[in-house]
Amino acid sequence: MREKHFFDRDVAWCPGCGNFAILKTFDKALEAAGIDRKKLVLVSGIGQAAKLPHYTQANVFNGLHGRALPAAVGIKLANHELEVVITSGDGDMYGEGGNHFLHNVRRNVGVKAFVHNNQVYGLTKGQASPTSEMGFVTKVQTHGVLSPPFNPLAVAIVEDCSFVARSFAGDMEHLEEMMVAALQHKGGFALLDILQPCPTFNKQNTFKWYRDRVRRIDDSHDPFDRAKALELASKWADEIPIGIVYRHERPSFESLLPVLKQGALVGSRAERPGAAF
Repeated sequence: MREKHFFDRDVAWCPGCGNFAILKTFDKALEAAGIDRKKLVLVSGIGQAAKLPHYTQANVFNGLHGRALPAAVGIKLANHELEVVITSGDGDMYGEGGNHFLHNVRRNVGVKAFVHNNQVYGLTKGQASPTSEMGFVTKVQTHGVLSPPFNPLAVAIVEDCSFVARSFAGDMEHLEEMMVAALQHKGGFALLDILQPCPTFNKQNTFKWYRDRVRRIDDSHDPFDRAKALELASKWADEIPIGIVYRHERPSFESLLPVLKQGALVGSRAERPGAAF
């Protein structure tokens, strides 16, 4: 089934996919955050999440599987006046792109990573991803997943990521709030892990499964408390906290390089005569 979106483009996601809510919310968040689309670059790799840039209005770069981050970092360092947002899946970002994820969080490059985490490989028909739960049965893992899931929030906190948050595609109000906070973050790398059900290949982690477990983080949490942030990031089975888990004010990678302090290394295409999306 192919549906029409508000820009009259075919949207090739399955009915009920959490990506629809993410796409709609992302477009609203761009407006709410006051993002100039002419200075926005959406970067993606391969996967269902990587199709999102095609369905909105911005400058777009599609990279290879797991290689969205190095392309995004190159764009940001060449012209750090641009707003660079990566839309990636859990396999693309935490699996094939895991090494890039670790080191660019460590470097604190000023890009935003919006990860559509459905705990399965959707585009390649349902094998387990790095975030799949133990025991999860697929056509490939016929006896169930044997390894514990990768915890992206905990890893990002340990690497001192300057902004770490989680939200849920089934709570669009909260998701917009988290997207706006990430988009407006100026201190370096921002990770927003978005729990996104896949109704076709993941019958376990459904919308209902998440709704029974997700809990908004209350105002008593201090996101600058690293130990408390790690404690929150470790919760999962019975309660999944969503919200801003961790923040740390540290200089971005590009702000530490003298040559980048002088301005963009290359001119923005959007600023040249006759430029278009």
